[in-house]
Amino acid sequence: MSNHAQQPHIAVGIADVSEKVIVCGEPDRVNRIATLLDNSEQLANNREYRVVSGDYQGQKITVCSTGIGAPSAIIALEELALCGAKYLIRVGSAGALQSHIQLGELIVAEGAVRDEGGSKAYITDTYPAVASRALTTGIEGYLRQHNYPTHYGIVRSHDSFYTDDEDTLCEHWNRKGVLGADMETSALFTVGRLRGLQVASILNNVVLYQQDVQEGVSEYANANDTMQKGELMAAKAALSALCNMTP
Repeated sequence: MSNHAQQPHIAVGIADVSEKVIVCGEPDRVNRIATLLDNSEQLANNREYRVVSGDYQGQKITVCSTGIGAPSAIIALEELALCGAKYLIRVGSAGALQSHIQLGELIVAEGAVRDEGGSKAYITDTYPAVASRALTTGIEGYLRQHNYPTHYGIVRSHDSFYTDDEDTLCEHWNRKGVLGADMETSALFTVGRLRGLQVASILNNVVLYQQDVQEGVSEYANANDTMQKGELMAAKAALSALCNMTP
């Protein structure tokens, strides 16, 4: 398919997408991030993919949801890249794997354990999942300036909350110093690197370590103010980092 055509899943074309993109799992998070943009406009809403375009500090920004998990996130990344995206930051959520990480605090992923299957369809799991240094530095600069509680290190991306040995898995990665778990970061880092993109990930902690997942997600769905603040700070840090990137 020509990259000038409308993409089959995200349902936009090359004229619609900026070089600078925020991706997030939840379609409604796209709407919340869009409130930070000037002249925001929804361009598409197809399956799990909602795409909005707007301006931030005079620069065009695209925001696209990816749904849950590595396969759908990779589809979004691939089609956004075909439309001209070069810099992508995931503004997502995570569950903490360390007891000192509180709700609403942020985790900036420097690298990720590849425990998801999507990226393994591209390359063996000996290939590392590593964040863009430039984008991560930009995120860190913004969060340090605003003195927001943030943790930097390795996260684990996986494919299911409901495996039979979930507690054992979490305890294992806790002992290895992994900060938190999500379902998309490692796939985005890996495939992004293979496609020549710069990708970063900033995750809002929505589940305490050893807290019941359903309980934690329910708290997030009930719009806990602390976690809303974390999401807002993550989005602003991502926008700042993207706008500081020069071709």
